Parts: sequence; structure tokens; C-alpha cells
Amino acid sequence: MSDMPDIATVLASVLAENGGAVTPPIVQTSLFSFESYAAFEARMSGQTNTAIYTRVQNPTVGAFEDLMAQAEAGEAAVGFASGMAAISSTLLAFVKPGDRIACIEHVYPDTYRFFERILRPFGVEIEYHTASAFEEDPNLLSGVAIAYLESPSSVIFRPMNLSRVAEHARHHGAITIIDNSWASPVFQRPITSGIDIVLHSASKYISGHSDTVAGVVVSSHAYNARIRDLTLPLIGAKLAPFEAFLLTRGLRTLKARMMQHQATADLFVDRLASVPQVREINSPGANSVPGLMGRSGLMSIEFDDSVDIRAFADAVRLFRLGVSWGGFESLLLPARVGLAQAGLHNSMQTFGVSPNLVRLNLGLEDAEDLWADFETALIASVT
Repeated sequence: MSDMPDIATVLASVLAENGGAVTPPIVQTSLFSFESYAAFEARMSGQTNTAIYTRVQNPTVGAFEDLMAQAEAGEAAVGFASGMAAISSTLLAFVKPGDRIACIEHVYPDTYRFFERILRPFGVEIEYHTASAFEEDPNLLSGVAIAYLESPSSVIFRPMNLSRVAEHARHHGAITIIDNSWASPVFQRPITSGIDIVLHSASKYISGHSDTVAGVVVSSHAYNARIRDLTLPLIGAKLAPFEAFLLTRGLRTLKARMMQHQATADLFVDRLASVPQVREINSPGANSVPGLMGRSGLMSIEFDDSVDIRAFADAVRLFRLGVSWGGFESLLLPARVGLAQAGLHNSMQTFGVSPNLVRLNLGLEDAEDLWADFETALIASVT
């Protein structure tokens, strides 16, 4: 199902350095001192790479970063305080006024707002394209500095052939960046398809427990060095040691959790196909595009006009109403709530999301219990 390296095996090398402790220790310190002037000078001049200050370097964070780099088949990783910190710090490390960014439609709403409210006013041009345009137009990325991707995309979950897009990008010299939070390294490893930089909202499946806000970026040593030199220290959105400890805990059970999320999602997709009120099921499965090895528990469903969305949302009992996803608990997010969000730069409005769409995060509760809750609420909400 997945060629992601076994986390227990990867952890063995980390634990060997910590006296046999079965989890990496939390090094809860802001700074690291030096025993001599010579050692201090060697570190400051770049001759050594020992830890100096937790804003840029910490052993607990470093252990998590090493695990993520191996999980995503990258050379190096850098952790951040949130998924948006990872996204913004990565983009700001590689973009400048006058550059063009080609972005997938239905991108994560806060990424869209970052493009429109921060980058565009600073003179960066952003254009949005469908997944098929990225795949089929070999000249789409001509003159583009960055191709910003999600596969599948947010809300409507359209996957893309990453190898093909990476080939187009290499031809035109564009850097490819992808948010891989939906699939996790268990179901998709974009670097093996030629993508340059992979990032995650580690708050989601990497954590898996809805108790951590964090982000992480995986790339080559060269791209990693640029992020560490520019945006990690100067923006300062660093990952804290305790959050890194929790994320390492999450990585230990990632594959097992993803398998259960997939099993529940498969059950829902199979049964939803015969529900007359369902217009469309947005949930790409294994091998729907090259490189996608499984289906996560995040999907969306578009109902017909016979379903009262508000009544449906109020009728569910196991599904809770809320944003985010990736934890134990199942969640429901009606698109009507997102469409009603006040203010400018509403990506759901921009990209024409149906008001009859509902996003489901299928958690780790019993699958039959979840289906019974969903079905009962749906019956009660049909007008």
C-alpha cells in the first residue's frame, strides 16, 4: 500500500542517541551555551552546527524534522509553528516583487488570502488554474516562478498527475510547491514524482490528535538551506520542542490511523453511491492519478436541493461541526458556512463552491456508527 519507511525503524537511530529512551526527550530550553570561546567561535563562523538558540535549532525539533524528511523521501525538513507559517515562510523565501505564481484552483482558503492580501499588494502576480490545465498545457508555467499545488485540491478534492506537472515545471524552470496534508506521506510522496518542496499542516494527520498546531516543509538541502537562512530566523515562526514531541508521537501511529480513515472513507463512498439525494462524491481513491496510493478520511458531498443543509447539520450526533480535520473526531463543515464568511477574498465564492456541498472529516470512531448517524440525519433533513 505504501513505501513510506517504517517509523519504528527510523526512530531507532534517534533513540540510540538518548540512552535507550523510547521517545526522544523534550529539550525545553531557549538557548544552548558553549564550554569555550573556541567552541563558540566555531559555531558562529559556521565550522560546526551545534544547537545555539531554539528559534532556529533544537534537538527535539530536529528529531521530528529528520523523521519527516525520511517519511517524505526528502533530504531535509524544517518545522514551523503552524501550517500557514510553513506556507508563508516557504513562499517568502522564493518569491519577489514582479514574480508570477501559478496556483491550483480551490486552494486552501488561508493560502488564497495570503496570496491576495499579502503577496499581490507587494507586486507578485497570482493566477489560478484547474488541475487539468496544469496537466495538459505544457506552456502554462512559462515565465512562472512558482507552481503552487494541492493534490487533491481543497473542498472539491480534485487530484492531479504530479509527475506530468513536475515535468512541465522543470522545462520552464519553475519551483513546484505542494501541500500534501490530505494524503500524508502514507498515501502520497510528491518528491518521488519530481515535486521540489512538500509542506504539511502538521496539525492534521501528522499530529492526528487535534492537540497540536504546527507545520513542516520537506525539500532538498539547497531549498531547506534557503528557508533556514531567510524566513525561519527572520520571521521567527519556529516549531516548539513540546509540539515537536507530540508530532513525533503522531508519526508513530500515522500509518495505522490512515488505514482506518481509508477503510471508513471506502465504506462511505460505496454507500453514498446509492443515496438518491447525493449529486456528487468528492473523494479520490488509490490510483485515481499516478502516485496516489490511498484515500484519506477527508471528503465532500454535494446534495441535491431536497436536503435542508441546516437541518442535516443540526441532526448529526457523532459528527461535530467545526473546521480543521485529521483527528480522532469526525467533523462536518457545510459550505454554506464558508460561503457566508464575512470579508473579502472568500475562495469558496471565487471558485464557485456549491452551497449544497458538505465536507466530512471521517475520524476514528466505529465506521458503522458514523454511517448510522449520517444516514439518520440525512433522512430527517430531506424536505
